[in-house]
Amino acid sequence: MLSVRNLSVEYTTADGTVHAVTDVSFDIFPRETLGLVGESGSGKTATCLAVLGLLRAPTGRIAGGQVLFKGTDLTRIGARAFRRLRGREISMILQESISALNPVHTIGDQISEAIRVHNRSVSRSKRRRMALALLDLVGIPEPQVRYKRYPHELSGGMRQRAMIAIAIANGPSLLIADEPTTALDVTIQAQIVEVLKRAQDESHAATLLITHDLGLVSQIADRIVVMYAGRVVETGEIHASFSTPRHPYTIGLLESVPRLTGDAEWLTPIPGHPPSLLDSPTGCPFQPRCFLSRGRPRCRTEMPALRSVATGGQLTACHFAEELEEPGR
Repeated sequence: MLSVRNLSVEYTTADGTVHAVTDVSFDIFPRETLGLVGESGSGKTATCLAVLGLLRAPTGRIAGGQVLFKGTDLTRIGARAFRRLRGREISMILQESISALNPVHTIGDQISEAIRVHNRSVSRSKRRRMALALLDLVGIPEPQVRYKRYPHELSGGMRQRAMIAIAIANGPSLLIADEPTTALDVTIQAQIVEVLKRAQDESHAATLLITHDLGLVSQIADRIVVMYAGRVVETGEIHASFSTPRHPYTIGLLESVPRLTGDAEWLTPIPGHPPSLLDSPTGCPFQPRCFLSRGRPRCRTEMPALRSVATGGQLTACHFAEELEEPGR
């Protein structure tokens, strides 16, 4: 469905060129959910904006690589072709529903507008029926009442459901969800997860889930791509990557997740800070924070390539990933 190949994204700033994404590659297959994870600033959203053609020129630009959607390179199509594609073939669920929704139009009007833009032959009455059906599908009670409500009159969970309804209104082939449960309490997050699953089943779409929430990824994703400092450091099937992670950064992310079991009094954070993206490091970007590096020269001087490791069929960008299999780690 989607094949990203050696994608690089740069931003021009007053301090210099920020290398937000460097040589990122991954695939998404039909009806699959791929989780793109990493801490803030790892390049997840920049990758998403590049796929959607939403980088703001001249500040942001694709510096290299391909974004192939159903065989078409999206880096080579024009703005008009992209407008026909977005919202119909590829849709996005934004993380800030209160900012993404238009405050002066009702929820029903905004869903109807999403349908009208790509299906001008559909009558107003049919668009209304379709919008009501979508509101019911995403679990909004009394859809005929909520259809007439403005965004500020709905709760955060309701607005997020409305965003999902807009995203699937035209039956997209690819659904991109950017932090879809941000700022929602855990009960509402669980409900949104179920809505996302229901929406995917209804639209038969592939889903790219962008998040830093490993709990959310474990519930909904089939495979995972872990990003750090604008690069992919590990990919693999979700259960293999969670049970036997093959990169020290992935291990650090998993160990920093709060647990309800055990008697630990403190979280286990990853020490240090991510590197500046203004200057690309010569060696492994995670080396200063890595428990496995132990100051070895190869980690400081040689950028690790993404390579296959035997356990779980994962790919990892770590020189010494095999040492993670040793007893005692």
